[in-house]
Amino acid sequence: MPRGARLDTPGTLHHVMVRGIEGAPIVADDHDREQFVYLLGRLSTATGTKIYAWALMTNHAHILLKSGPAGISGFMRKLLTGYAVRYNLRHKRHGYLFQNRYKSIVCQEDSYFQKLVGYIHLNPLRAGLVSSLEELEGYPWAGHAVVMNRIRNDWQDRDYVLSYFGKQEGWARRSYKKFLEEQTMIGSQPELVGGGLIRSAGGWSEVKSLRKRGEPQLGDERILGDGDFVKEVLDEAEEIRKKPLCAEEMKLRAEAELESSCQKHGVSRELLLSGSRKPGISALRKEMAIKLVREFGLSQAGVARMLGLSGSGVAEILRNVYATE
Repeated sequence: MPRGARLDTPGTLHHVMVRGIEGAPIVADDHDREQFVYLLGRLSTATGTKIYAWALMTNHAHILLKSGPAGISGFMRKLLTGYAVRYNLRHKRHGYLFQNRYKSIVCQEDSYFQKLVGYIHLNPLRAGLVSSLEELEGYPWAGHAVVMNRIRNDWQDRDYVLSYFGKQEGWARRSYKKFLEEQTMIGSQPELVGGGLIRSAGGWSEVKSLRKRGEPQLGDERILGDGDFVKEVLDEAEEIRKKPLCAEEMKLRAEAELESSCQKHGVSRELLLSGSRKPGISALRKEMAIKLVREFGLSQAGVARMLGLSGSGVAEILRNVYATE
């Protein structure tokens, strides 16, 4: 069954999962890990995206986030594209690094926030990347060490996480740690990596029980939450669908920015699209390619069409920029 459109309302809690293409690794060493975490932090700050929990594994990553004013799509595009360009350049490879479509599940916060934080932060322990909770506290490639105040990441909202476990810092940390200890005794919890009625209700037997009691629930594979929450999310998404799409708004703004830059440099759009290699034209294309991808979140193909470049030309510009940063 084809997947539905993303639910991308700003301010929504998402459990995001990204995987290497065909299960291949997305990191080869600590330098790659540092780059991924650096980009995650930089972009979360730049876009107003709240990061609560995360774990970078060998061939996949989990992130619990609340989307910023522009939604989740632009943030994830910049994160995955920016990292993939850096990775490919460093390892002298070409092609896709991630599966074409990351997975994001909209989550009911009151019911699932604590469980999701615990599930995500325990991933390195369950995978054998660390051998104990004590070792996990100093592990730099997951958010648990930040919550425990062993590592500092200003972009990770540890205060919000701890607020679910207590009002005072020390008590909240101890309560959080005890919660994780209890979670280590639980199985894989597959309901936390997907949505739908069966997962939200706690299994097929509970769904049948609800039906027998005459309490039908609404479910959606993109949402982890009860029937009322599912309806609320879908209703809100429908309202947004009736309005101009965020991506279309960003494209209009990008067009206006491009027009303004052309006027400022005394260059017509026709000349820009002509493929002219005059120094001033080439410099303007390079400047706008970087801005349209980074600040407006447009795809490389879309930017190529706007600037009279090939897709590989845009990719080369970005590779050169990332290589010098």
